[in-house]
Amino acid sequence: MSTTATDVNKSNANASGTEWDPIFDEVGLPKDPSNIYTQTVASMLQAAEIVNLRHRVRIILAQPKNEIMVHFPVRMDDGHHKLFKGYRVQHNNAVGPYKGGLRFHPDVHLDDVKSLAFLMTMKCALVRVPFGGGKGGVNCNPRELSIGELERVSRRFTAAIANDIGPDYDIPAPDVGTNSQIMAWIADTYGALSGRHGPADPFAVVTGKPIAVGGSLGREKATGQGVVDVLREMLPDLDIPIEDMRVSLLGFGNVGSWAAKILSDLGANVVAVMDHTGSIRNTEGLDVYALADHVAQNGGVAGFEKKTGTGGGSGRHCGEGCDVITEDEFWETPVDVFIPAALEGMVDEKRAKQLHCRVVAEAANAPTTPEGDAVLASRGIEVIPDMLCNAGGVTVSYFEWVQNRSNVTWDVEQVDRELNRIMCMAARRTIVAKQKYDTNMRTAAYIAAVEHLGDIYNHRGIWP
Repeated sequence: MSTTATDVNKSNANASGTEWDPIFDEVGLPKDPSNIYTQTVASMLQAAEIVNLRHRVRIILAQPKNEIMVHFPVRMDDGHHKLFKGYRVQHNNAVGPYKGGLRFHPDVHLDDVKSLAFLMTMKCALVRVPFGGGKGGVNCNPRELSIGELERVSRRFTAAIANDIGPDYDIPAPDVGTNSQIMAWIADTYGALSGRHGPADPFAVVTGKPIAVGGSLGREKATGQGVVDVLREMLPDLDIPIEDMRVSLLGFGNVGSWAAKILSDLGANVVAVMDHTGSIRNTEGLDVYALADHVAQNGGVAGFEKKTGTGGGSGRHCGEGCDVITEDEFWETPVDVFIPAALEGMVDEKRAKQLHCRVVAEAANAPTTPEGDAVLASRGIEVIPDMLCNAGGVTVSYFEWVQNRSNVTWDVEQVDRELNRIMCMAARRTIVAKQKYDTNMRTAAYIAAVEHLGDIYNHRGIWP
């Protein structure tokens, strides 16, 4: 009996189900289903099989074009020097310059960076912005560094990779543990090193910069805004109204806090939040504006339970105070939409079994493990995948790059309008692929991305 591509898709509900794909042996990838890069590539190969993507495109996408690892010394405040390790992975540039964030975190490692670079290629292809995928990072804990040490780490890392980035080649952006200030230091360092023979606007080497040095209005909230735009496009089909919708958030940094504030303004109730410092809940709704202020001042949600009142929010969906809860209580909180907005792999099999929601909107990169994915699918919980849900950041980064290269400035209304248009179109592409191939949302997003990449390679060919 023959097996169709659709049969293959249905029988492999998670990425580890395709671990035997011969592409893994051909390009030298490990067959370890717990390896995060193996997981991401397996998801792509599953979609590639469904649409019969050409073999040459599969092997090109299965490995990054460049993997850069650097070691660089930095003088610490006490006078001694410490050696840091940094990475920049450039996955694919068939569509345009490499694009992707820089992460400062103690768990940064090569496979993790490779996976995120790969996802950036897929994400840019899905939303149709003319970038390829890249990602980078430094293995460090920015919370343990002084401002001076953080600046020196940023500048020394930039110097180490300066020949491998550029406004027309590879354009970094903020990610976990980095921000607009770090982007400004990177741009300044790159500009100083590029000299007279550098590009006309060396500050276009990064996006997510402060407004004063070429940043775009709307960039800070872009990823959170994109999450909301996708939810507004997709939730009506799932019979979930935004008004009075119950939401829980894992992570309350830039992405989580902006998503929470925008959703609250639309009438949703954010009832539970957890981050690395603790978990809080108010079944009547948290004051997310006051919580965002608290997190900015204190580094996490811990201690917010001692505060009462509505703070900076409208009060429309704010209960009085909140309760400290356990991790298990957070995961089991009944909500309509759960938004993981922290790190990779946090929704594993155990946590997926605990979730009490109808939709998971992946605001973080790769927050759900293949085993967690399989559990969510078996429970009928819809997953809006990361490569769609959190693509608002790279989309507005593209807008910033366009403004820098064109010497123009867009107002925030134009940014929001163009972002909404692109996110809604990407959501519709995903829905069309889901219906056409009778598959889950994640595979559908990969299908929409690899079909676009396959079409590009069909036209470009392979040189020579």
